[in-house]
Amino acid sequence: MSLFNLDLPALVEALGVAGVALVVFLESGIPFGFFFPGDSLLFTAGLIASKGFLDMPALLIALPVAAILGDSAGYWLGAVAGRSLMERPRFFVRPSHIERTRLFFERHGTRAVILARFVPIVRTFTPLLAGAGSMRYPLFLRFNVIGGVLWTVLVTSAGYTLGSVIPGSEKLLLPLSAAVILISFIPILAELWRNGSGTRGKRGE
Repeated sequence: MSLFNLDLPALVEALGVAGVALVVFLESGIPFGFFFPGDSLLFTAGLIASKGFLDMPALLIALPVAAILGDSAGYWLGAVAGRSLMERPRFFVRPSHIERTRLFFERHGTRAVILARFVPIVRTFTPLLAGAGSMRYPLFLRFNVIGGVLWTVLVTSAGYTLGSVIPGSEKLLLPLSAAVILISFIPILAELWRNGSGTRGKRGE
């Protein structure tokens, strides 16, 4: 079977716990990692684990660690070369990615390190911006740990739970993954709605 014909469940099963953890590490803070399917990968890993093909306890240990280390690597990359990357973007660091993340960071402040975990692309570039900016590493690390644990455990556990209770769930992977990704955006949408309501309220005063 060629790589182009390999579906996500088969790919996750072939990667194993270590391979999935490596992808999570890269997607969490290494600029070219935004290409990888973060939410759907975690959800699929949980679903595959519910069928006995991956070890769920091992996932719940390895994935948070990989996410935290990935964000930390992104932070220090940003601290060392972040400004250079932002001023002279490479092919894998587009100005639109940086601008989208910058606006997200400005809107949510330090909480962006947690919230960004649930937003594709933004989660990859948030640690880069935090490192390039003035955010102190101890403060970043605190939010990094909270966000890394919440994201990996919640999404992976959702896949495991649904895979355990829904017969033939592996055949419904695409709609289930889409539903989980949409659900993961609810906290962000709620925050944006609150901010928008507050702005409109101030304008109306």
